[in-house]
Amino acid sequence: MRTRPVSAALAAVALLATGLTASDVFTPAAPSAPASPTSVNGAAALAGLDDPAKKDIAMQLVSSAENSSLDWRAQYKYIEDIHDGRGYTGGIIGFTSGTGDMLELVQLYTNRKPNNPLAGYLPALRAVNGSDSLEGLDGFPQAWEEAAQDQAFQQAQNDERDRGYFNPAVQAGNSDGVGTLGQFIYYDALVVHGDGSDPTTFSSIRNRARARAATPADGGDETTYLHAFLDERVWAMKQEPAHEDTSRIDTAQRVFLNNGNLNLNTPLDWHVYGSPYHIS
Repeated sequence: MRTRPVSAALAAVALLATGLTASDVFTPAAPSAPASPTSVNGAAALAGLDDPAKKDIAMQLVSSAENSSLDWRAQYKYIEDIHDGRGYTGGIIGFTSGTGDMLELVQLYTNRKPNNPLAGYLPALRAVNGSDSLEGLDGFPQAWEEAAQDQAFQQAQNDERDRGYFNPAVQAGNSDGVGTLGQFIYYDALVVHGDGSDPTTFSSIRNRARARAATPADGGDETTYLHAFLDERVWAMKQEPAHEDTSRIDTAQRVFLNNGNLNLNTPLDWHVYGSPYHIS
């Protein structure tokens, strides 16, 4: 569930309007396996979020907030209109028809497997991109659920998640010198807010946090910096009714941070929307 990605042309206008420069917006490198973090000024840098066990924890944490379940692999088939202004929301991280990433996902799936249940909806997905319209998408949820039984579609979801959200989060976390928890905090912000120049997107949250506290890469204290980031994230969430519940931060990420669990070690206990969760 992300804010609409900003095109290059619109981004230039938005940057001028907000006073940001192009260097203030995080631009991920070409998708590749992100490097493991190194210790910077006390940053927790044992196993980064790209470690398979840590990555699975990240998927469970996001699923608890997005789907009220730790079984993230059961969410490939998830699809519904949650009436948040983004059209259909579906899949393991909540790809949406109104923000462009659902279109990119279905296009990737179709490039790999042209004869699939969703290919015929590509024109409609292009037409509704940037809106909450469902025009032309009759039968789309049923087709999505059918496609979700296909390992090729599941892999496409994994790959789009990594390309658009997970790898950029790890890359930015490594650049700022934050450890596994910090990388997860970045990842969750990208999943919810996307990126661009809008004040509520990941890069804007990150820039405001860095203006308040130095990152470990710049000689700052990791915990202090991450609290600043979460403060800015809470502000961003409260700008939109669909995200005004901030328990995924207040009673989850902030709990881990207050406990000094910078490496996101198990066991983990947290609450989202009042419901308790545990990872052994």
